[in-house]
Amino acid sequence: MKNLKGTGVALVTPFLKSGKIDFEALSRIVNHVIKGGVNYLVVMGTTGESVTLSSDEKKSVLEYILKINKNRVPVVYGVGGNNTAEVIKHLHELPSGVDAVLSVSPYYNKPNQKGIIEHFSAVAKASPCPVILYNVPGRTGSNMTAETTLQLAREKNIAGIKEASGNMEQIMQIINHRPKDFLVISGDDGITLPLIACGADGVISVIANAWPAQFSKMVKLALENKIPEARKLHYQLSDIIPLLFAEGSPSGIKYLMAEKKLCLNEFRLPVYPISKTLQDKIKKAAKGLL
Repeated sequence: MKNLKGTGVALVTPFLKSGKIDFEALSRIVNHVIKGGVNYLVVMGTTGESVTLSSDEKKSVLEYILKINKNRVPVVYGVGGNNTAEVIKHLHELPSGVDAVLSVSPYYNKPNQKGIIEHFSAVAKASPCPVILYNVPGRTGSNMTAETTLQLAREKNIAGIKEASGNMEQIMQIINHRPKDFLVISGDDGITLPLIACGADGVISVIANAWPAQFSKMVKLALENKIPEARKLHYQLSDIIPLLFAEGSPSGIKYLMAEKKLCLNEFRLPVYPISKTLQDKIKKAAKGLL
């Protein structure tokens, strides 16, 4: 597997006013983040509004990104769900060029820990490329415990975890007891610096869609153990990060990207644009930033 340490960016999916995918804007965004120094791309994650895209649309987005990326950086593709057989079916249809799969813990049916283990064991056996687990209990309704993650970390084809539980104690337990080369990746922009200080390997970031250079530099400095320098960048961005999630994601980041002329402020229902009040707060926080 290619090196996935550092900053991955959870790419948004830009839309036209008609609701169709805006591939011209997608090209602009991909080039913007790669030029900004991100280490890899994450396609069809939560930020990409993947649950509102059809299977054919997801395939089109992935194939387009693989084409314009031209192997400049690794590509991670989101393949997850609450139907194990369906996830495996999609894995069998993966095109070449995908370096790893990001697979979210099953949502809605809220399986117990044994069910989560069996699900990911089956996914790992079926996947043609390494699997990164994704724990985000705020969206799935269930938490993958540290014990569950550490058991899965011993699976041959499971390469790491994107941890978005926000539970520092749980994440530190995983970092402390993980096997060698098992990646622990922050799923929360706001706590990336402290997690790297504790031994995490990087982040899959939302804010890097808008400010890839600044955020990836902060991560790079932190990984080099240059904490005082990284801390300065962290606090320059720390006020705006929670605002981007205050009324749901990717509503906040897409508004900011529209302000930066990277894409339109367009969504698919049930995702909806942020309020004027929050827009004003984001504008104020972004004014003169860096």
